[in-house]
Order: sequence, then structure tokens, then C-alpha cells
Amino acid sequence: MRSTIFACGAALVLSACAHSAGGGAPPPAAHYVSMGSSFAAGPQTGPAPKDAPPRCFRSEANYAHLLAARLDLNLTDVSCGGATSAHLLGPWNELAPQIDAVTSDTRLVTITIGGNDIAYVGNLVAASCEPEETIRAAGMAIPCPAPFPVSEEAYANLESNLRDAADEIAHRAPHARIIFIQYVTLVPQTPCESARFTEAEAAALRAVGARLAEVTARAARASGADVLAADELSKSHTTCDPDPWSLGLPRDYDEAQGAPWHPNRRGMAAIADALEASLRR
Repeated sequence: MRSTIFACGAALVLSACAHSAGGGAPPPAAHYVSMGSSFAAGPQTGPAPKDAPPRCFRSEANYAHLLAARLDLNLTDVSCGGATSAHLLGPWNELAPQIDAVTSDTRLVTITIGGNDIAYVGNLVAASCEPEETIRAAGMAIPCPAPFPVSEEAYANLESNLRDAADEIAHRAPHARIIFIQYVTLVPQTPCESARFTEAEAAALRAVGARLAEVTARAARASGADVLAADELSKSHTTCDPDPWSLGLPRDYDEAQGAPWHPNRRGMAAIADALEASLRR
């Protein structure tokens, strides 16, 4: 069974993480599949790959493209903005199930997903703007949304879907290393202009982020997959910190700054760095 990577800092990723069975980087030209939502796709971090579905907002600067270039891997990137965990194993309108990209010769699969299942970003946006505000999104001005209710069933379904996806990937690609990548830490300890939360809102949203990480880690343990703890790595890199790995929602947001409440180019590069270090150990 693959052991879990618990990364509490850059040094931990490099030196103190548990070893995975068959560790080491995949060989050059090995098949690598990147799955997930916008936190894998990397909206507004760079140009879109050729032939990528426009609605997926995929970027050539996301962590998967950066890692594939460094390790000379044959990447199939099926990540898509807006995807939920149901789209790992099932179709999404015209898009095939993301798992269909996995083949018997796949050697590496990375997954970042779950936030859309529990309206994580939607509620971050709702809490960090004011009712009379409009927000620029997809070239349009939209009103500040109301909070989105989330049920306990949503968390249970998310965990079940993650476990089922990892088990099916292992069945289809028995030699693949499967790595779930946690969401970067988004909610700062101290509010700033990019994160205009009340203390109660910040505490509630931190709890959502922590629960998403717990659900992901449990699913990984149950299926023998690895976890890259990007949430731990990024604790001092929120939108309010000197070296932010994500963007919040400043009052002057205009889309040119990147996708609100998502990893920025720096965050994508940092995740790629951590992945490369853990794979090369």
C-alpha cells in the first residue's frame, strides 16, 4: 500500500515524508494524468493548452504542465474548472469521465478536487464581497452572491467518490502512483483588503478548508493513495501574506489579477516544486 505524504513544510516534502512503494520519479516519457477541478486546471495563470475545452479554463502554467515539463512526462490533462468529484467517474455534458484518460500504462495520477462539491469557493466569494458589489467574472459583471448551503450528505458523497475514483484508477493502472493534492490554504489568520471576512466568517471558512483536507486524506488512506499536503505548505502564503500563493477578492478585482480564491502562478509553481521533490526522493 502506498504511504501518505504529510508535508508540514518544504523541508518535510524533501526529507521527512514517508516513502511510497515503488518510489522515485516516473521514467521519462511515462504517461501522467492530471485530474480535478479549477484548482488543478489553473484558470488565469497562463495561456490555455491547444485543443483544451474553453469552459475548463485549463492553463499551461498549472502544476501538472510544469511537472510534466520538468520530468519529461507524457501529460494528459483532463482537469476542468467547475468539475465535482462526480465527474471523475462520470461524464459532464459533452466531457467524458476524467478517469477515461487513465490507461494501463499510466504511471502517475494527480487529483485536486472537492471544493465545488461543498461550495467552498462560492462561499469564499460570498463572504468576501458586499451585497451591493458587482464582481467581474468571465467578462461579465455579476452581483455578490448569497451564501450557498451545504449538507452533510455532500461531504459523505465527496469522500465516497474520491475513494471510488482512487480504487478504479488503481484497477485500470496498477503501476500508477496516485497523489491527491490538497487545496492551498486560502483563509488568512488576519484579514486584509483581499479577504474582507468577519471573524465568524473566517472561522467557518477555515473549518470548511480543514474538513475538505480531512475528507481527502481519509479517502486517500482508505485506497492506498498518497497525499501532498499543499494546505500545510501554504499556511504562510495566503492572499494576505508577503508571498501569496493564491488570490483573494480585492475591491479593485478586474480578472486580470487571476481567478479569485484560486492558486496564482506562484502557487502552481510551488505545488510543482513540492511534487517534483517528493517524486525525486
